[in-house]
Amino acid sequence: MTVIQDVAEAVRETGEQPYSYVRRELVEPDWRRFPGWRDVTDAQWRDAQWQRVHCLRNIKQLRACVGDLLEEHFYEDLAADQERLATMSMLLPPQMLNTMAPTAGDDPAKFTEAFLADPIRRYMLPVRSDRDPRWPNHPYSSRDSLHEAEMWVVEGLTHRYPTKVLAELLSTCPQYCGHCTRMDLVGNSTALVDKHKLALKPVDRQDQMIDYLKRTPGVRDVVVSGGDVANVPWHQLESFLMRLLDIDTVRDIRLATKALAGLPQHWIQPRVVEGLERVARTAHRRGVNLAIHTHVNHVQSVTPLVAEAARTALDVGVRDVRNQGVLMRGVNATPADLLDLCFALQGEANILPYYFYMCDMIPNAEHWRVAVWEAQELQHAIMGYLPGYATPRIVCDVPYVGKRWVHQLSEYDRDRGISYWTKNYRTGIELTDPEALERRYPYYDPIGSLPDTGQQWWSAQG
Repeated sequence: MTVIQDVAEAVRETGEQPYSYVRRELVEPDWRRFPGWRDVTDAQWRDAQWQRVHCLRNIKQLRACVGDLLEEHFYEDLAADQERLATMSMLLPPQMLNTMAPTAGDDPAKFTEAFLADPIRRYMLPVRSDRDPRWPNHPYSSRDSLHEAEMWVVEGLTHRYPTKVLAELLSTCPQYCGHCTRMDLVGNSTALVDKHKLALKPVDRQDQMIDYLKRTPGVRDVVVSGGDVANVPWHQLESFLMRLLDIDTVRDIRLATKALAGLPQHWIQPRVVEGLERVARTAHRRGVNLAIHTHVNHVQSVTPLVAEAARTALDVGVRDVRNQGVLMRGVNATPADLLDLCFALQGEANILPYYFYMCDMIPNAEHWRVAVWEAQELQHAIMGYLPGYATPRIVCDVPYVGKRWVHQLSEYDRDRGISYWTKNYRTGIELTDPEALERRYPYYDPIGSLPDTGQQWWSAQG
């Protein structure tokens, strides 16, 4: 059955609403349940530097923290994935590990079972048994699946949309998500992927970005990202933002940071809060919309510390804090999971649910990705529960096209899982292409989601 059919059947049987809202108080799980953190104080836990120093970067460090709560077969499964399939290296802040299997108890068998099934673990600490055994990788997957580097006008500055640019200030984050769309650039190299590197010094890269924006008045919206802006030394980030605010044609600035959820301690540090207030006041005085965009994928990630970080940003003058999640099977690809998350974000943490992107077509991501028709059904299923302004749009980021609502396709071959999309603007590399606005651009469903005839067709393609 499809998602909608399952829901409709349940409603017929019970006479109840497909989803029932119940307000739930946010909880910070007790980190002391992990053997390695039994003596960690509240003050240490709130300290951003402590969190960074105690990030888990390898299996040895994970063992030291979790110990015998995890059975040996989990560590073997994790090692096998890192040796053969992982596109991102391990980097897991204590804050994020603490949200995994928060009520599993201390029996190793039960804890391991809960940990394996945990939705945050599934995308932050993937293991080999997670991956699709037959189709781990789509034939059309690519390291830079959105072709952002092709559209660099200077190093790290992607001019993809007519009025918007993406500024990648650095290639590191406080945490590495297994499904990262910039896996070709972000993080340390893995056994599978030798990462590209930014060549310019940060100051030279930023100078070139500012110079381009001054020369290109048609750009009004700058997404400041990376990597994650939480890894930019604050004085450097503030200087860059103030330079952006000096450009009259820049009207929107968005700071992209998964760390608001993964390392909220960073965003409540006094020096960061004070600096953010200076930037927010300058933006307000100059009529510029300053927002923070974060990346939360499951309700377990929304804790009191995350809410505190978001409210602190709003209190000092940031206009909005918004969430751009990623739709992933086994993480949040059910109506209840999406609605639980959105109500926690909107109602308890003052974070606006904004987008859910379909997981991009990077290597070895087939087990996470959902088909376009599944995304369409999920969009249908979540309508009518949240306030309209807080109802997220599920979007497909189509290569060479950009974000499209999942119902905006122009043609769809469900059997082979190929959808076709059109667009109404040229990217920066198509300004002289006369066919860019007439061309149909393909997007591909995960092959494992297709009927047997579709999978057989793909097998025959070699």
